[in-house]
Amino acid sequence: MSANLRSRYLGLELKNPIVAAASPLTSSIESLKRLEDAGVAAVVLPSLFEEQIEHEEMATHNLMLAGAELSPEARGFFPEMQNYNTGPDNYLKLIGEAKQALSVPVIPSLNGYTPGGWTHIAKQFEQAGADAIELNIYFLATDPEDTSTDIEKRYIDLVASVSSMVSIPVAVKVSPYFSAMANMAARLAGAGASGLVLFNRFVQPDILLDELEVAPRLVLSSSDELRLALRWIAILRGRVQASLAATGGAHTPEDVLKLLLAGADCVMIASSLLRKGPNHVAALVSGVEKWMTKREYASVEQMKGSLSQQACPDPAAFERTNYMKALMSYTSDPV
Repeated sequence: MSANLRSRYLGLELKNPIVAAASPLTSSIESLKRLEDAGVAAVVLPSLFEEQIEHEEMATHNLMLAGAELSPEARGFFPEMQNYNTGPDNYLKLIGEAKQALSVPVIPSLNGYTPGGWTHIAKQFEQAGADAIELNIYFLATDPEDTSTDIEKRYIDLVASVSSMVSIPVAVKVSPYFSAMANMAARLAGAGASGLVLFNRFVQPDILLDELEVAPRLVLSSSDELRLALRWIAILRGRVQASLAATGGAHTPEDVLKLLLAGADCVMIASSLLRKGPNHVAALVSGVEKWMTKREYASVEQMKGSLSQQACPDPAAFERTNYMKALMSYTSDPV
C-alpha cells in the first residue's frame, strides 16, 4: 500500500508537499498548467512589488489632477482615488485566470517593505480568487540609524496591515537575519501570519571587472543551501502557531524528505524547476513516495516533524553543540 502524500499548509489541503515557488515558470497560464500536470500541489505566482503599485497609483493620481486643472467642473467628473481601481490589472487578471484554469491552490505574492496604503491590493487579490497570499518582505537594513527594534516593528506592522485586509491566510516570507529568529517567528504569527516561508534568498550584487560596474547576479540554489531552512524549521516546529514552508535548496527527493522530517508542511521549489523543467516534479513526488513506502510511513502527516528539535533524540544537534561536533569531525582530503 502506497503512502498518503497529502499535507496541510495554511489550512489548505495539498495533494502532496511539493509547491511551485514564485519564478518565471509561474508567470503564465500555459506554464502553470504544465506544472499542475507534472504534479505540483500549489503554485505561488511571481511577486507584485510595492513600487509597481505605488507607481501606477501615482500615475493615475497625476492624470486626474491634470484633467481637473482644465475646468473647475472637471473635478466632479473624476472619481475619488479610494473608489478608483488603480491596482495592476494584468496581475489580478492572472490570478483570476489561474483560478479558472487550475484545480490546485493559487497563491499570489505581494512584495514590499513598508506599511502603507499600497497594502490594500491584498483585498483585491482575495476578490480575484486567491486561496492565500504570500507576503514577501524584502528589506535590507543598510542605514546605521535603524535599530533592530525599528526593523522588527516594520515587519510586524506590515504583516498586521496585510493580514487585516483579508480573510484568507497570509504566509510571510522572511529573511534569516534576525538576531532572535524564534522570537520573531512567534511575533509574526501573533501579528496575523498563518504561515512562515523560510527563507527569503536575497539577490546579492557582484562587481563586473571589465565594466567596473556593480550589477545584480542571480545564482540558482544548490542542495547545500537547504540546511539553513532545515535547522530553523526543526527548531520552530511545534513552537509557533503557524504553518512552515521550506524554500531554497530542495533539488532531490532526499532534500524534500529531510525538510519534511524536520517539520516543513510543504517544500517550495524554483531553482530545480528552472534547471530541469516542470517534469522534475513527478520525479520528486515519486521518490518521496517510494522512500516513505519502504520505511513504512503511512502518511506525510505522520512523518512531518518526527526529527524536529522537540521530537529528536538529540535536540542539541540543532544548536551550538552541533557546531562544535562538525568542526571536530572534519578531516581534509589527503594532498
